[in-house]
Amino acid sequence: MDIHPRLYDDVLATHLARHRQMAFVAGPRQVGKTTTCQRIGTGYLNWDNADHRRVIVAGPEATAERVGLQRLHAKAPILVFDELHKYGRWKGFLKGFFDTYGERAKILVTGSSRLDVYRRGGDSLLGRYFLFRMHPFTVGEIARVRPPAKNPIQAPVRIPEKEFGALWTHGGYPEPLLRQEEAFTLRWRSSRNRLLLREDIRDLTQIRELGQIELLGTLLGERSGASLVYSNLAKDLQTSVDTVRRWVGSFCALHYGFLVRPWFQNVARALRKEPKWFLRDWSGIQDPGARAETFVACHLLKSVEGWEDLGIGEFELRYVRDREKREVDFLIVRNRKPWCLVEVKSTETSLNPWLAYFQKSTGAPHAFQAVFDLEYEDVDCFSRHDPAVVPMRTLLSQLL
Repeated sequence: MDIHPRLYDDVLATHLARHRQMAFVAGPRQVGKTTTCQRIGTGYLNWDNADHRRVIVAGPEATAERVGLQRLHAKAPILVFDELHKYGRWKGFLKGFFDTYGERAKILVTGSSRLDVYRRGGDSLLGRYFLFRMHPFTVGEIARVRPPAKNPIQAPVRIPEKEFGALWTHGGYPEPLLRQEEAFTLRWRSSRNRLLLREDIRDLTQIRELGQIELLGTLLGERSGASLVYSNLAKDLQTSVDTVRRWVGSFCALHYGFLVRPWFQNVARALRKEPKWFLRDWSGIQDPGARAETFVACHLLKSVEGWEDLGIGEFELRYVRDREKREVDFLIVRNRKPWCLVEVKSTETSLNPWLAYFQKSTGAPHAFQAVFDLEYEDVDCFSRHDPAVVPMRTLLSQLL
């Protein structure tokens, strides 16, 4: 499957053409950050390369000389600093480099873990960068590689059934999606999880209880789409609830998975309720229902974060549940107002009555029951304002 170029090629190129600020590109391990940035960039320095590391440690002037900023250029070079956050003084280095050479070069900075994890004790780079969060491939990105300008929703596009099947089976990470080989996908996923659980967690958090961490990773891998009860996990791991909360936070920071919290008008109340947990890679989930819900969750998260990064508005991904245990899987909140409810089903086409109930109580303009087994329909899902059963393929093609 030809999956190049990526949506982010256009996003980053447009940013660099229009703005002076650096672009920070954060995202999961092996999501394609380095490949995309190298494709755009004209100069490249990787902290993991010993020769490049010596240049960076020598300071901004030595780095500028290495990449040729003393020479006259008709067009500003685009410099890529890869995995720079591993340098203990990376913020000071970037501040000095940008303040001195920011008029001569455009700057891309990548990080496997979330770069905002390291922004503690004040942010000396405030105003000097914009953050872009890179996600794996989705239906929308296979359908098109140009982002929306103002309206977040785009026209529906049918993608070939073979490509949809590959996305469902092998996940959205570029390498297994491109190879489409079951044995390779299994080995790739195992290797990635092992590196994340043993190396990335240790490097970021200094956690030493690696046996418990690996057990937590296994437990979380089995519970995608489920409510996360910290007290139950604490019992399974024989540790405290606060410790489990901290460890789950580390898993989220390193993009192993993410939390979706319930929506309430009272934000403090929402924070006390159980969040739902989702893996970032749906390809290894065995239960079809849990895989379908995770598949949609990953698409929705990419959309809400992408729309924010593009400056279209403020978006949040939530779910809704009341005291009577009526629930809808997802709610997109746009500019602090409920906007779109989404219920996920594998085969069920009888409309979930709670969609209408929560649409009325929240005032959300859209309410969809996205069904995996339904064939693509060439119609705008968002033309409907009453609860509607829609093909998952159609709805997801209208997102990022």
